[in-house]
Amino acid sequence: MDDASAWATIATERRALADLLESLTVEQWATPSLCRDWTVRHVAAHLMVGPTGSTAGFLRAMVRARGSFARANHALADDRARLPTATLVADLRERAGSRFTPPGMDWHAPLTDLLVHRLDITVPLGLDHGRTLDPWADALDLLVGRRAVPGFLPRGLPGLTYAATDVEWMRGSGPRVEAPVEALALAITRRPARLSELAGPGAAALRTWARG
Repeated sequence: MDDASAWATIATERRALADLLESLTVEQWATPSLCRDWTVRHVAAHLMVGPTGSTAGFLRAMVRARGSFARANHALADDRARLPTATLVADLRERAGSRFTPPGMDWHAPLTDLLVHRLDITVPLGLDHGRTLDPWADALDLLVGRRAVPGFLPRGLPGLTYAATDVEWMRGSGPRVEAPVEALALAITRRPARLSELAGPGAAALRTWARG
C-alpha cells in the first residue's frame, strides 16, 4: 500500500472496530483478551492512547514507569479503560483519521497494532470481524522485520520461511511454516490461540516461540 491508501485503510478499520465494540454486552467488554492482563475494554482503550494523548502525558507516564515503555503503555491504557464505554467507541470513530505514529515508525505501526488487537478482542469472544484480510500483508512485513523489536516482539523471530495460505504473502528463509494469515500473526506475536493451524516443517519451532 502507498501512504494514502494505508491511512485510508486504518481509518476504515477503526470505524469498523468501533461498530463491533458498540454491539458488545457489558460482559463481553469485561472478557479477558488475548493480550496478557488486559480485558477487551483495556485493548479498546489502548488503541486510542496515542491519538488522544500528548507528549507531556506520555513523558509523565514514562517517569512514573521508571523509563519502561511497556509499563508506561500499560498505565496509560489502564487510565483510559476507566472511561465510559461510549467514550471509547466515540474516540475510535472520531479520531479514525489520526495519523499518530510512535517515534521512528510509519503507518505500518498503527495498522499492525489495530489488526493484532482486533484479534485480541474477537478471538476470545468467538466473533467473526468480517473484514478483509488484505491489509495483513503489510502488517506481517513489519512483524517479521527488524522494526518489530521491541515494540511488537521481545526479540527476533525463529529463522523460518513464513507463508500465509489465504493471502498472497511469504517472507523469510529456512524451514517453511504456513497458516491462515491471522493464525500466523497470532503465533508471531506470541498469542498461542490458533497454533493447531500451523503446518509445515517450521511449525514446531514457531509453536515453541509462541508459547515462550
